[in-house]
Amino acid sequence: MKKTFEQFREVVALCRDLFLKKTADYGTAWRILRPESITDQLYIKALRIRSIEQKGEQKVTDSVESEFIGLVNYCVLALIQMSLPKDTPLELNPEMVAGLYDRHISENIQLLEAKNHDYDEAWRLMRVSSMTDLILQKILRIKQIEDNSGLTSVSEGLDSNYRDIINYAVFALIRLSEKNIHQQDKP
Repeated sequence: MKKTFEQFREVVALCRDLFLKKTADYGTAWRILRPESITDQLYIKALRIRSIEQKGEQKVTDSVESEFIGLVNYCVLALIQMSLPKDTPLELNPEMVAGLYDRHISENIQLLEAKNHDYDEAWRLMRVSSMTDLILQKILRIKQIEDNSGLTSVSEGLDSNYRDIINYAVFALIRLSEKNIHQQDKP
């Protein structure tokens, strides 16, 4: 499991770096997004990944990996939005954004520890396409919860679904990087 945490942290560091660079470029313009808009962004990214997986080719140069990174970052963004009081200003300083990003990723690492303990890294046996499908399922659940005004009677809430998407997207990125390494080793 030590390898998993190292890989997870490496992938998250890449995601975080991009998130903070975009924050430097654009500020926190994303704060204007309503929850439903964030969900639709997640949905579009996951649908594009699935479309490329099914077609076996892509015509837009943005990589599948960049879409998985986008899924991680939009989920962190959603968790940040959920955690802020309603009267928080739209523009946040970069240090605050970095701290909030780190806090939510730290909570995800705790979740990863618990789930890896119980599931014995079963994700390593999964196909990336299955992870994509599970991400889509989580997004559809989020849409349904939003349509129900955030209420659930027996199911996990929004934050649990965002956290699961983060983990599956990171796992997919790990699996894709391992696949690329193995392909480079072939003559």
